[in-house]
Amino acid sequence: MNALPTTRLGGTDLDITRLGFGAWALGGAGWRFAWGAQDDADSIATVHRVVEAGVNWIDTAPVYGLGHSEEVVGKALAALPESERPYVFTKVGLVWDPADPSAAPRKLLKPAGIRAELEDSLRRLGVERIDLYQAHWPGDGALLTFGPDEDPAATARHATALEEYWATLAELKAEGKVRAIALSNHDTAQLAAAEAVAHVDAIQPQFSLLHREAAPELAWAHAHGTGSIVYQPLHSGLLTGAFTAERVAALPVDDWRRGVPEFTTGLAANLALVDALRPIAEAHGTTVAAVALAWTLEWPGVTGAIVGARRPEQVDGWIEAGALRLTEDDRDAIAAALTTTGAGAGPVCP
Repeated sequence: MNALPTTRLGGTDLDITRLGFGAWALGGAGWRFAWGAQDDADSIATVHRVVEAGVNWIDTAPVYGLGHSEEVVGKALAALPESERPYVFTKVGLVWDPADPSAAPRKLLKPAGIRAELEDSLRRLGVERIDLYQAHWPGDGALLTFGPDEDPAATARHATALEEYWATLAELKAEGKVRAIALSNHDTAQLAAAEAVAHVDAIQPQFSLLHREAAPELAWAHAHGTGSIVYQPLHSGLLTGAFTAERVAALPVDDWRRGVPEFTTGLAANLALVDALRPIAEAHGTTVAAVALAWTLEWPGVTGAIVGARRPEQVDGWIEAGALRLTEDDRDAIAAALTTTGAGAGPVCP
């Protein structure tokens, strides 16, 4: 296994590599937010390639493949010597209907449900303790649809106060069942409310060149000694440099990306931004993906970034980003490209 530089995740005792592996796509097909069919043998080989490259943490969630991603990660870990196993980060609070796998999961964070989910994750992953346990979304009881609430009455009935579910995660940490606790997709007001109950060890917002709206949450974390691991820094593959309009049109019908604006109405602007990154990548002798990741890692407050891959060879396209340093001219050129293309939203520079 190669050694990569590490940094401390907030005030925890976890020293993590700047890049971590995201196991969303390893969940395979047959659920609401699937990436299409995925071969488990490829998934396990990819996890092993990531570990061999020096990455020391994996981020997954029960909802990814409705338990399947955690199971695959568990199989990959079991095949590694204990001394080489990475940290395992997972989540809680997106509950699906087993009778209807394609239905949207609901954001449920009842204390008893949290404890039951933890036991299920420990079993699927084959570990005795979760290194970072994260509330996946606020426990407001709503369906995860990224659209209007279709059933406000059901949402209200299932909602749990943030202070209640965060106290439960803090109890699990005190009991030693998890090593550190975090909040994903929570805004600054929610982070402040949680901090009043127990320290927020880490946050996990979405953040990339194409999704910059979480800058306030990153600033909050930076000011409170809280670690930040950001997800989709390559924006579901758009920032790898491998996508074209033709490739997007050819995505499988069950690939969730086919229905989101970034791959539809916003695609032209996003591809124009990628084209603007190509000269920077060429000047550094690296990939567009590495440039996009380096930009994300240089944002104040970002401790690490979660990067996915579906096959071992894809890891080589981004692993060197942890050591890439952009110049001031690079950052200026990227800010100008964001402004000119209109791609994404949020501040174009810190």
